Amino acid sequence: MADKLKIALALLLVVAGVIGFYLLSEQALVLRVLSVLAGLIAGGVVAWFSAPGQQFAGFIRETIVETKKVVWPSRKETLQTTGIVFVFMVCMAVFLWLTDKSLEWVLYDLILGWK
Repeated sequence: MADKLKIALALLLVVAGVIGFYLLSEQALVLRVLSVLAGLIAGGVVAWFSAPGQQFAGFIRETIVETKKVVWPSRKETLQTTGIVFVFMVCMAVFLWLTDKSLEWVLYDLILGWK
């Protein structure tokens, strides 16, 4: 029950920051943005101390560990893959253009007789 109250309070703080943005419409944009940021930060701090917040923090830690295990492609591999995708894209564009022009020729010139 306490965690639900913490999450509700966190959401209220975020909503208060957004409402503050609109209530400060006559003020400088910096103050309005700071109002939203303050609401987000305050809501995040409150949510952090709830059980779902702690679970989310654990998930983020596990994600960082798993990301470090990934073998990222080298520059050469990235450029080769990008080149293959680009060549395929150009080939498909030419194929679709030829298909379009062929259908246009068949429909307009042969079937309908429009020239």
